[in-house]
Amino acid sequence: MDDAIDMDAEAFVQAFINIVVGVCISPGLRFAGTRDGKSQELVYEYAVHFLNKIKPVSVSSNHSLPKGLSNYVDRGTLETCLHLIVLSLCVVMAGSGHLQTLRFLKFLRNQNFTEGHSNYGTQMADSLGMGFLFLGGGMRTFSTSNSSIAALLITLYPRLPAGPNDNRCHLQAFRHLYVLATEARWIQIVDVDTGMPVYAPLEVTVRETEHYAETSFCEVTPCILPERAVLKTVRVCGPRYWPHVIELIPEEKPWWTSGDKDDPFNSSVLYIKRKVGACSYVDDPVGSQSLLSRPMHKVFGLACLRTSNSETEHMGAVNLDQLVSTFSSDPSLIAFAQLFCNPSWNNRSDIDFQEFCLQVLFECVSKDRPAFLQVYLSLYTTIGSMVDEITSATCSVGDTLSLWSLKLALAYNEALDNGRLEILNSGIVQPTFLGSVKKRLEEILNLSLHIKSDLQEYLLLGRWPKNDTMGWKRSMLLSWYLRWQKIKRVNISSSVPLLHLLFPGTQVTAIDEFNKCWFSSQVDC
Repeated sequence: MDDAIDMDAEAFVQAFINIVVGVCISPGLRFAGTRDGKSQELVYEYAVHFLNKIKPVSVSSNHSLPKGLSNYVDRGTLETCLHLIVLSLCVVMAGSGHLQTLRFLKFLRNQNFTEGHSNYGTQMADSLGMGFLFLGGGMRTFSTSNSSIAALLITLYPRLPAGPNDNRCHLQAFRHLYVLATEARWIQIVDVDTGMPVYAPLEVTVRETEHYAETSFCEVTPCILPERAVLKTVRVCGPRYWPHVIELIPEEKPWWTSGDKDDPFNSSVLYIKRKVGACSYVDDPVGSQSLLSRPMHKVFGLACLRTSNSETEHMGAVNLDQLVSTFSSDPSLIAFAQLFCNPSWNNRSDIDFQEFCLQVLFECVSKDRPAFLQVYLSLYTTIGSMVDEITSATCSVGDTLSLWSLKLALAYNEALDNGRLEILNSGIVQPTFLGSVKKRLEEILNLSLHIKSDLQEYLLLGRWPKNDTMGWKRSMLLSWYLRWQKIKRVNISSSVPLLHLLFPGTQVTAIDEFNKCWFSSQVDC
């Protein structure tokens, strides 16, 4: 009677532990390649418990099985169950290279060699699990489609062979059918400027399922994306790169293959652009070297402009070149830094212009606006050229097109201030810079003592100053003044069409004469 009881207890225990192993294999198949956290924790806890049954280790387990199981089950059966559970764990974490699972596999492999209990079946399970964990070099993972689960079920048949020629219960060639369940859901981010792979944070959104609600989580590329059946949105986030969003419609279809025209991921490669003023995560993992987190006035070395120390100047130039090349690959910014911001300039007359160049360079780099470099230079050199034309001994033809550019910039900035334009970003040019340019221009226009008399003579008689050297300069100043103040020619006035509508019987020439007389009386007042 006691022998029968012992036999029944052994049968019950054998059935129990096989049921537990089956319970651990089921989530491995259901969540294959998903890296589901709850499934990973569940299977890992049971693997640790079975390991403690074989050889106690200093690892706690939240899932405890009945005590005394090892009295009814031999060590070989427990080792087989343990490796099957670990193999299921590797299926869940397939392609991820999960560090905790990798350490567990290495521990099992070393433990078998140390104690001399190594056999072909357990070594095959460890090697297969290691291959699953780094499937395709981390570029592939498993699918959970019906055909994929069927292929994995045949691959993971819970009967480990005793030797290379052991095909009694399961053909060893069937272990290779896992290939039919793989998908290349790997994604890599490439910097569009350098063409090099970069680390970048992704925000991935999956749709609601029977197991969880709609969820968003973060990944760092390169990474493996969820299946097409649940994937909704992939967004490049973070402050260092411009945002890039890919919205998808979840479909029960296999992952896109290489060459598909409708592949939104361009054969597992996404191109993004790094913001000017930010370093890549390889060069600056914690963000301490970004443009706005460094003392830029020291890096630019404005003090070097006031000294003749060659060593200090050389260091300032090196720092500036390295800074610009680090934050931007734009050739215009790099060339501008080398040519216009060189601290080796010792000429006092160039100091103001070089300080202006340094400030403009910082503005364009920090706000990611390299194209506005030409705008700042154009407006700045406009004032300088006007001063040169007035103070020079020779006569040249004045350019009024630059005045219109300045008026356009001022009108745009005024529209922003008044709320007539609604845009997300701020103005193109700094308002303080525009205000200083406007003030300097008005000072130049009022520099001539003859501007009022020349203006009155032009409005009353339509005459320009004489054609001598001094007359050319006065004419040039007068033309700038007329353009800046929006004063039209005497014979073309905006009041003439309105007066013609009010007095339809009066000739247009008479109305023009009347308008000139009225305007001249206003000037005399």
